[in-house]
Amino acid sequence: MNEESLAAKAHRTIKHDIITCVLAPGERIVQAQLARQYGFTSTPVRDALQRLAQEGLVTVIPRVGHIVTEVTLADVFEIFELRSTAEAAAARLAALRASEESLARIADRALFSYTHKDRASYSEFLDHNFEFHHSIALASGNRRLANLVSGLLDELTRVFHLGLDLRDSAEEMREEHLDLAKALCDRDSTRAHQIAHAQVDRSRARVMEAIASRVGTDATGLVMQIAKFRITDP
Repeated sequence: MNEESLAAKAHRTIKHDIITCVLAPGERIVQAQLARQYGFTSTPVRDALQRLAQEGLVTVIPRVGHIVTEVTLADVFEIFELRSTAEAAAARLAALRASEESLARIADRALFSYTHKDRASYSEFLDHNFEFHHSIALASGNRRLANLVSGLLDELTRVFHLGLDLRDSAEEMREEHLDLAKALCDRDSTRAHQIAHAQVDRSRARVMEAIASRVGTDATGLVMQIAKFRITDP
């Protein structure tokens, strides 16, 4: 395997452990230690860390090395705000532009769920969730929009685990995905846009509630404080 392929494999492996919180936010990354842990030489690990830094998943600290980038409440709010706009737009365009074959694949991918409190099932669920939403974005016919949705979902994977653990929402989310797939297959662009927008808002509420419960504050108040901060004139 050449160095380029090794770097891609190192990037994929380390990124997976970051977004699933095996490498926790704020954790210091030692390049030599990672190389030993994953069985790579130093060069592909160095290249992988450079790429992860460009993606915002690791932060370079001068004379120290790298740390896994922290996820702040403001970050979560901003990402969901952008995700709501991006995925609603993608759903509307997919309903208008996607081929029948693409819509059939999206409908097939809507049938997935998880088991509450079974942490192993969370990762499998989130992999399916990524494929479902990314396939809709791809079906929009806008490659940049698909790349944006992909990046936002990657950034949110770490906090999605918190939302899944908060309470059993498996059936609710399954119905959301099925409703969205149906709207797409019906070519109902307005309804697809509305469902996608509402779905992301419910996801944000679950995640913010989970984060709030961990820091001992009220989720509604937390969201309002962040929103107020974001719209305040400089």
